[in-house]
Amino acid sequence: MNASTLRRCVTGALAAGLFPVALNVSAQEAPVAQEKGPAPADAMLHALAVTYPTPYRAMETAEVKAVLDRVFAYLDSTTPAELISKSSGAAVTDLSRADPDTVLKPGDFRLTSYEWGVTYLGMLAAGAATGDQRYTDYTVKRHQLLSQLTKAYYPAVKADPKNAHAPIKSFLNPHALDDAGALCHSFMKAKLGGSPVDYGQMIGICGDFVTKQEYRLKDGTLARGGPDGKGGVKMRPLPDTLWLDDMFMGVPTMAYLGAVSGDRKHFDDAGKQVLQFSKRMFNPQLGIYMHGYVEGLRDHPEMHWARANGWAVMSMVEILEVLPKNHKHYKAVLEQLRAHIKGLASYQTRDGFWHQLIDRPDTYQETSATAIYTYAIARAVNRGYVDAQMYGPMANLAWNAVASKVTANGQIEGICVGTGMAFDPAFYAYRPTSVKAAHGYGPALLAGAEIIEMNKKFKFGLNDSGLMYQGARQ
Repeated sequence: MNASTLRRCVTGALAAGLFPVALNVSAQEAPVAQEKGPAPADAMLHALAVTYPTPYRAMETAEVKAVLDRVFAYLDSTTPAELISKSSGAAVTDLSRADPDTVLKPGDFRLTSYEWGVTYLGMLAAGAATGDQRYTDYTVKRHQLLSQLTKAYYPAVKADPKNAHAPIKSFLNPHALDDAGALCHSFMKAKLGGSPVDYGQMIGICGDFVTKQEYRLKDGTLARGGPDGKGGVKMRPLPDTLWLDDMFMGVPTMAYLGAVSGDRKHFDDAGKQVLQFSKRMFNPQLGIYMHGYVEGLRDHPEMHWARANGWAVMSMVEILEVLPKNHKHYKAVLEQLRAHIKGLASYQTRDGFWHQLIDRPDTYQETSATAIYTYAIARAVNRGYVDAQMYGPMANLAWNAVASKVTANGQIEGICVGTGMAFDPAFYAYRPTSVKAAHGYGPALLAGAEIIEMNKKFKFGLNDSGLMYQGARQ
């Protein structure tokens, strides 16, 4: 049925009194009504009920916190900050010496993964946004345990990495940015926020790896696939490969090192990384990034993987938190962030999500990327980087989409599992999803926290034009 036919049907129904609405409009009055606004039939069409699969409104703070509380309860119960004896299973409380029999008590997730670096950031943000100390304490408690383990085990790992045993060996002897960068970022953010943990040794270990040991291209860009130490090169998956993920795994750490140490060379490095990654990997026509780039290859099939784009946009909002506004790269980083957010906006689905491959609607709607975009866009609105009128409604819809994937027990559905880098769509399109994929929990906490802050600052409501900005709150 086309629009004109529908209009005639509604008009006829009105005339027949089939709608329970009192309207006293004669045929002679219709032109006058048309001049003042929609004809009665059009008004009824506008008033027809709409069903939105994803709630189409701005959540109140208490509603957002209820979602975050479910996530918190699940994570707090399944990521114990405890040590046990591997042989007996008994609790271990003495951390004064390195004991090869001591391990972290198993849980659903690892406390020293890059995903958990993001989760620590999310817990800090949720604590600040809600005023609920449990979130902040979650991060501080686990950071404290990691600090104690570092003091106990690092001397042995440093002396003989191959033969040393440590519950957090991947952090104490990092081999990739994934082992160090996001954790280091969380340590410094907590330190700047007043955490009482002694972070000095841990920041030294991971900061040194990110800034001095990770392989780089000739122009200084962080890369994978460098020398393997045996006269060859690592295939990750090819030599001299840029992974967009590393804009987050390493670059915010550089910026925060600048903030913690006061050494501006780290700010220079962070800003340069954003611009050099973007020069190679950002498609200005589409407004999004490719996932992988191999230096020296002529052609690069562009796979616009959603979560990698999330790491990139998150990296920029994190860097801008500490990059001085008078820094030579500040304006360029800000303009790159705006260009990326503008590009992402055009790909949001009607249900509030983004697809696994952003520009391929035949791939599934993915939760972790949607959560990261929610956080980054809401943060950009809150900091005035982008207009609240344009992007606030989008962020609210995206949050509602993420919230719809949080189960009653706090697990999160629709999270793509860990993913390598490839140059064909099948690889990405058929990656499984799992509630045990750690990548979505920190972003969900960050997203909810930032939405709370945004909706405290700005008011959004429904009118004839949809979910709209209604002004700054007093």
